Amino acid sequence: MRVFVVGAALCALAACAPAVPDSGAGVGFDRVDQERTAQMERDRRLNSAPRVDTTPLDATGAETEAARQARRANSGQAPVQASPDNPPPQAVTDSAGLSREQDFQAVSGERDIQDDAERLRQAQSQYRIIEPTALPTREGSDRPNVVAYALQTNNPVGAALYKRGRTSETKHQRACAAYASPDLAQEAFLAQGGPQRDRKGLDPDGDGFACAWDPTPFRRAAGR
Repeated sequence: MRVFVVGAALCALAACAPAVPDSGAGVGFDRVDQERTAQMERDRRLNSAPRVDTTPLDATGAETEAARQARRANSGQAPVQASPDNPPPQAVTDSAGLSREQDFQAVSGERDIQDDAERLRQAQSQYRIIEPTALPTREGSDRPNVVAYALQTNNPVGAALYKRGRTSETKHQRACAAYASPDLAQEAFLAQGGPQRDRKGLDPDGDGFACAWDPTPFRRAAGR
């Protein structure tokens, strides 16, 4: 009986004891494995990167076979010999081969004030002044000249001068959409009896200007 009680007590204690974690998995080993894998990947990329050929020239200064092979692999360009024993580059102490127009001492030794005045006179003699001329006429064309029409008128945009019938905005927009620009719409408007008549509803307000065409830029260019 006593043995049975002791066994039951041991079983109860074993059931209440906390579970022991698996010591084989460890703490943070997954992170260590990930970092090790990342480092191995970085090492692989570094080892696969192209290396600079540091093979020196031979004692006579001739190109070695290894250097020739490196030059062929480098699109025909010789590799740079990076070495601390290389001599420093030669510093440029003058502007030989470059323009000396900005060097006062160099230029003053070649020219004087009289020479500069002669050069200026020669340059001025080559100037050409082109005077503006009138707009060319389009001979042989029956299309109205919208520039000439703009200069012939003096009423502002929107000021009604001609009597018009009732034209809906939809019809007006549809009629103007048939032309690629207001200039072409104005030409067609004048060619079809405008500004007195407006057969297609291009000028519903009666100012003589079709489809938002504005004569102001032409007048301003002519000084009006």
